Amino acid sequence: MDYGKFKYESAMKAREARKNQAHTVIKEMKLRPKIDPHDYDTKKGHVVRFLKQGDKVKITIMFRGREQSRPELGYRLLQRLATDVEDLGFVESNPKQDGRNMIMVLGPHKKKTEAMAEAREAQAVRKAEAKANPGKSQNAAESEFDDEGSVNEEIVDEGDVTEVETVEAPAEARADA
Repeated sequence: MDYGKFKYESAMKAREARKNQAHTVIKEMKLRPKIDPHDYDTKKGHVVRFLKQGDKVKITIMFRGREQSRPELGYRLLQRLATDVEDLGFVESNPKQDGRNMIMVLGPHKKKTEAMAEAREAQAVRKAEAKANPGKSQNAAESEFDDEGSVNEEIVDEGDVTEVETVEAPAEARADA
């Protein structure tokens, strides 16, 4: 065997091995004990995204002034967040007070490499769909007009439920147009 060929093949194997490796990243999300519901939902959305990507998340509750005398508020907030994202991750380290901050670490259920593989598959599917339907955007809806330019759908409101029904034009109307 040629030494140059051996060296090339070993370099390619090392390159493939590096391609499948993942660095452990700890993302951090900072909260305050008095957080509004919308802000909480936004922060929770970021935590969900990080866990779906396979990253660990360090949640920090920052106490200021009198808030330091009420650490149970921060503890309850961290427990609420943990229960909200328990389907995506688990509590790696329980909440603990560290000076003015309370810290908890969440770990993902799936590994970083699995998350990366799923993301690659999803991207390949999107590329294939884009190749199959050139000129159409992903969010483009079907046209609500037929060939004659008249609307072919009717919205029916039944209390809480709104349905869309397709309406056929009478045969005479189609023949006249």
